[in-house]
Amino acid sequence: MEHRKVENPVVWFEIYVADIERARKFYETVFQIGLNEMPVPDIGEEIQMLFFPANMESQNRASGSLIKMEGMNPGGNSTIVYFMSEDCKLEEARVVDAGGKVFKSKMSLGAYGHMVLATDTEGNMIGIHSMK
Repeated sequence: MEHRKVENPVVWFEIYVADIERARKFYETVFQIGLNEMPVPDIGEEIQMLFFPANMESQNRASGSLIKMEGMNPGGNSTIVYFMSEDCKLEEARVVDAGGKVFKSKMSLGAYGHMVLATDTEGNMIGIHSMK
């Protein structure tokens, strides 16, 4: 089997939430970014989405959104999204004030950098990764 030469095949993630404004405040506070509202097509279901900053024209750059949608519950932690950071201790310091919980404080991954595991206000586990 021949594989395509792709740097990063991940292009999108979705984090399901119960309270979209509470989740917005958490992510905007921890990562000091703004999430953008975007009109959702009428598909017969009520869906609310807030998008992380993205350049959809750029290849090999993943982006995603917070989503509130009937039948899709937060939590469960079968998938963990890792957010890039200059130094993950900085975001770790903001997690609790933003309403989340630190699950694992900054830990070394040796040559692969460092990581923090935290839960957001909706019970979703997230990772924060940095080389520093």
